[in-house]
Amino acid sequence: MVNRILIRIKVVQMLYSYLLTRSEFKIDTAPETTSKDKKYAYAVYLDLLFLTLQLSGIRFKRHNGSQSPTIIVDQIVAKNRVGKALFDNDTVKAIILRGGAAVEGFDAILQQLADEIEKSSAYKDYKKIKTPTLADDVRFWLTVINTIVAKDEAFIDLLRSDEAFTIAGFNAGVKQFSATLTSYQDSKMTYVNAGKELKISLDKAYELYYSMFVLMMEITREQAMRLDNAKTKYLATHEDLNPNTRFVDNRFIARLEQNEELKEYLDEHPVTWADDPSLIKSLLDSILASKLYADYMSASDNDYEADCEFWRSVMRQIVLPSDDLAEALETKSIYWNDDVPIMGTFVLKTIKQFAAGADAEVKFLPQYKDGEDEEFGPDLFRYAVENRETYRSYIDRFINSSQWDPERLAFMDIVVMIAAIAELINYPAIPVPVTMNEYIEIANNYSTSRSGQFINGILFSVVRYLNEEGIIAKN
Repeated sequence: MVNRILIRIKVVQMLYSYLLTRSEFKIDTAPETTSKDKKYAYAVYLDLLFLTLQLSGIRFKRHNGSQSPTIIVDQIVAKNRVGKALFDNDTVKAIILRGGAAVEGFDAILQQLADEIEKSSAYKDYKKIKTPTLADDVRFWLTVINTIVAKDEAFIDLLRSDEAFTIAGFNAGVKQFSATLTSYQDSKMTYVNAGKELKISLDKAYELYYSMFVLMMEITREQAMRLDNAKTKYLATHEDLNPNTRFVDNRFIARLEQNEELKEYLDEHPVTWADDPSLIKSLLDSILASKLYADYMSASDNDYEADCEFWRSVMRQIVLPSDDLAEALETKSIYWNDDVPIMGTFVLKTIKQFAAGADAEVKFLPQYKDGEDEEFGPDLFRYAVENRETYRSYIDRFINSSQWDPERLAFMDIVVMIAAIAELINYPAIPVPVTMNEYIEIANNYSTSRSGQFINGILFSVVRYLNEEGIIAKN
């Protein structure tokens, strides 16, 4: 019931937020100081950074044109994500190009250090972990740097050969690099939190679906209370004492009140509009003033189906389009305003199912159609994040630089296209036109007035390229 249209919107929103705020590493820059210890600490910091790259099995071209040496690195260590994440960092790449560390001086001890790592208890403990998390990966390298590399006599002897060596600078450099590794762990929490936020957002959308049925019941109770209060007025009229109770006796609402499935959901997810009485009164006033209400109260056909159809019309024409509802939803949940159009259609669909018969068994729509839909959002988000650089390269390949400056493109456009490419590549069963149309619509609603046309042209070229390269096989 939380369909893929809404899931795509949520993924794009979370991807936008994540990519806008993420920071893989806090790479330190050279200190602006004359302090000997601080300058030397930064030199040690760079040495440890590049040693970590090489001990992870990563080879790179140095500023003098030479290639870093080949060493035998255990495959479990090589799979650790920290080394690759360091190497992918733009600041680190810039340091490599300008020769910011004397990595050549440590070539002779690299294999020795790699062997020590493989024999260490840190390695044995890490090897036992069946599926290491990012926190496990970082913890492993923190232990390796602090208990193996920084304690290695050959490594320390090489550092001591530098006339700038100081004990204080050495210790500070080790601490500085440890802080960079920890910053990676911290930044990865942003990714984890974004994934959690995606789930919360989808759960809240489903809560909105149930909230609309609670809202109908609250509006009915408000009218029942008004009728009761009118009877106790000092100068109650005949109409006050003998009101038309068709609205408050609506059989569809009565059936909602007795619905066990609704009760069970509300027991686990308490939903109430009691904290917003002004909304209830405003919506009720709008209903009472409407032609819908007048026609309903005076109609000769008085059956269960008519009761259902009345509320279906009220929700479609009065409640869901209400500005007061939109304002109230904004204060209740940061997610809900975007969810109303889609969740509203499912509310209307459910009322129509209730109208099938007073005795017919009616179940509320499940949160997801099936397990595949439930996994669609988290998986799509993960594909987009993990492959964002590759997908961005596909986009850049087809940007006409004479018309569009890649650095000045609307960031939302880039995010939408990354999500679209993630879907194109990883979901072969979804037709290309479906993917294209959905993300163009998202761009039209959430980005600029030119976005839809621009994204359509880029994605069309990307699809053709992916097919030519054999990356996908669909049109």
